[in-house]
Amino acid sequence: MKLLHHFLISVCFCLLFLVVTDARTHPGDIEVLKDLKRLIDSKSITPGSCLSSWDFSVDPCDHVFSAYFTCGIRCDFSLAGLSRVTEVALDGAGYSGLITNITWLLPYLNTLDLSGNFLSGSLPESLSNLIHLRRLSLSKNAFSNSIPTSLGSLPYLEEIYLDQNQLSGLIPPSLNKLSHLTDLAVQHNQLSGEFPFLGSLKNLYNFDASDNNISSFGTTNPLSLPISLISFSMRNNSLRGEMPRNFFHMQELEVLDLSYNELSGAITGEVFDLPSLQQLNLSHNQFSAVNSPNGKGKKRGNVLAVDLSYNKISGLLPKFLAELPNLSALSLEHNMFTGMIPPVYALRVATVSFQRLLLGGNYLFGPIPDPLKRVEPGSVTVSLVDNCLYTCPVTLFFCQGGEQKTLIQCKSLRHRIP
Repeated sequence: MKLLHHFLISVCFCLLFLVVTDARTHPGDIEVLKDLKRLIDSKSITPGSCLSSWDFSVDPCDHVFSAYFTCGIRCDFSLAGLSRVTEVALDGAGYSGLITNITWLLPYLNTLDLSGNFLSGSLPESLSNLIHLRRLSLSKNAFSNSIPTSLGSLPYLEEIYLDQNQLSGLIPPSLNKLSHLTDLAVQHNQLSGEFPFLGSLKNLYNFDASDNNISSFGTTNPLSLPISLISFSMRNNSLRGEMPRNFFHMQELEVLDLSYNELSGAITGEVFDLPSLQQLNLSHNQFSAVNSPNGKGKKRGNVLAVDLSYNKISGLLPKFLAELPNLSALSLEHNMFTGMIPPVYALRVATVSFQRLLLGGNYLFGPIPDPLKRVEPGSVTVSLVDNCLYTCPVTLFFCQGGEQKTLIQCKSLRHRIP
């Protein structure tokens, strides 16, 4: 009897082992995968691509990374003896088709990546069924219409990449509910309207909505943008009005790019005191002045590169810009600056770490500072062309590449010279 007892225990153990190690894919997950392949234009499924290997005559999760499911899915979770699909990540093989009608009933999916293809149509509201989703990447496709408000109901979502599509309408305010969101990329679409309230996204580090048609920041409440931001870019939109004070509360901000908009008024000096800021690009706007930071003797920020070119800034060149301790690149070209080049600018160019000074296209006059004349060609990029510097001979490398303004042009701004 003991021998029989041990035999039965061994058999039961072996059966249990087989159930655990040979778990089959949940039928509902298989249906979603079948729908995805069915809705992709078969002509766009090329030999060697992920979808070309998907063969549903075998179980998907049992054949991941095999000849039948070479790539595209992962099954890293099982429940009640059934494997669940945890990742759908197609290769950028040029797939086309409409996936609007997929139910996306994959409750254990944490990554959906269909980027780098030609998928089109509306983004399905059914993406809200992906209740454990952490990463959504649909960039570089041809999706159109609005961003589904239902994305705001995904409690664990950390990364959203919808850039380089044809999406329109507003950035949905419902995204403010995504408390775990760290990255939001919606650049190069056709989004418009006001910038939404995102102040509740305490973990948001990177935001990019460049190359859209967003017209305003909306509310000026300092909390409308999370102070956790490290990178914020809204390059090439239709933003109007003054630069919001929201940015001056962002102690972690390293990159701020608001170039190619219609912002106006004065650039507040507080932005240069942000302790983490490294790159500031406010070029191609309508700014008319740049104010010095408040507080004498206060330690300046860590800015490496400042671009204020192609604005309407007038007055003398601000000395404090050349005194930023870590500055290596400064572009002030194509403004309305007048007066002489301060010696501190020339001394800064002569430092080893400095790389670029662009002052062309202004109304600067007077002699060239001696330290600037001693700078060797090739050691740094400097441009002083298109000014009123008649003592700037073409034998100096920074006077080459263009002529100075005519006397008539320079006299036209004489009344502006302090």
